[in-house]
Amino acid sequence: MRIERLDHLVLTVADPDATAAFYARVLGMEPVTFGEGRRALRFGRSKINLQRAGHGYEPKAARPTPGSADLCLVTTAPPDRVVAELRGHGVPIEAGPVERTGAEGPITSVYLRDPDLNLIEIAAYRTP
Repeated sequence: MRIERLDHLVLTVADPDATAAFYARVLGMEPVTFGEGRRALRFGRSKINLQRAGHGYEPKAARPTPGSADLCLVTTAPPDRVVAELRGHGVPIEAGPVERTGAEGPITSVYLRDPDLNLIEIAAYRTP
């Protein structure tokens, strides 16, 4: 077996509606509703399912907790534009721009926190 890509991940959050609004406003993700009223965020070929703390669907992680995630999201926008957009939305920058290494090589990253204090890394691969 060989894994091709990540399809979706689940974030445990305090308020799915507030989280969906933040990711849509700040990161341009598309909020969607599926199943029996479940919330998610679609972007590219992936999505983030939102699960309200204490109300998870089975099966689920052993200890789903708001604020326990550390995600790296890739953008084609240059780091200075990422910084400017975050500042324009009034989102504090946790760190960056800083040089890191992504799955495919060198990246420049900017870090922020979402409403549940998950650490979100916005990364841009360097162009040759």
